[in-house]
Amino acid sequence: MTNYTVNKDAVAHARTLIDAGSFDADTPWSEAAPSAAEANEVIEHDDFDEFARWHLAIDPDASEGTKGRYKFPYGDFERVNRAALIHAKQRASQNGHDAIERAADDLLQRLDKARG
Repeated sequence: MTNYTVNKDAVAHARTLIDAGSFDADTPWSEAAPSAAEANEVIEHDDFDEFARWHLAIDPDASEGTKGRYKFPYGDFERVNRAALIHAKQRASQNGHDAIERAADDLLQRLDKARG
C-alpha cells in the first residue's frame, strides 16, 4: 500500500476558503465533483500547483506533473465541498491513511463550525 502524505498546502488552502465562507455544505459530491475536462482546464490555465491545492494527499510514488500524484479532492476548484470532505475521510479510513483521515476530519469540523 502506498503511504500518501498530507498535502499541507492544500489543507491550508481549504482552511482559508472555509474561514472566508467559500464552501458548499449542501451539494452531493457526485454532483459537485469537477469533471476531467474541468481539471484539465485548471492545469492548462493555471498549473499543477493549483490542481494540487485541491487535493488533501500526495502519492509520492506517482510522477510529478501528473494528475495521479494527487489524491482525495475536497472541492470544485472554487469552493470546499462538505460531502467531498466526508468522502475523503471515509476513503482514508477504509484504506489506512490515518493522517489523511485526520486532515479531512479537522477540515470537516472547521466547516461545520463555520456554518453554525
